Amino acid sequence: MATVDQREAGQDDPESEDEVYEVVDLTEYARTHQWWSRVFGSNSGPIAEKYSVATQIAMGGVTGWCAGYLFQRVGKIAATAVGGGFLLLQIANHSGYVQVDWKKVEKDVNKAKKHLKKKANKAAPEINTFIEEASDFLKRNIVLSSGFVGGFFLGLAS
Repeated sequence: MATVDQREAGQDDPESEDEVYEVVDLTEYARTHQWWSRVFGSNSGPIAEKYSVATQIAMGGVTGWCAGYLFQRVGKIAATAVGGGFLLLQIANHSGYVQVDWKKVEKDVNKAKKHLKKKANKAAPEINTFIEEASDFLKRNIVLSSGFVGGFFLGLAS
């Protein structure tokens, strides 16, 4: 900031060397102030610090089983819908009700592939950051995570 003396002397130069700026390192701030502390308060943290191993395994197992069960049900419904739709399209095509221009379909699919590859290259930093955060969470809460994976597989099997 220019002082009163500088303004009076006609030295109102924005490039003045007297200006001091504080540089804030956001990466260091993000490491020291975890997101869950801002959301849930300063008492929150990794689950390993709060509950016994048996409780963590039970919580992970129950949530994993629910997720696996829902994944199985939704997956079956989605596979049935996509497969049934494709089957009906093929029957309609062979019966002459629908005429499909397969060359145009192939051209459009290839165009979509190229577009997705361009978008995937731009989104890579965000995906890498998410993967790093997820792996850090799994490392900090390994007991809960292993209970979740076991429950997920049990949910898929049921």
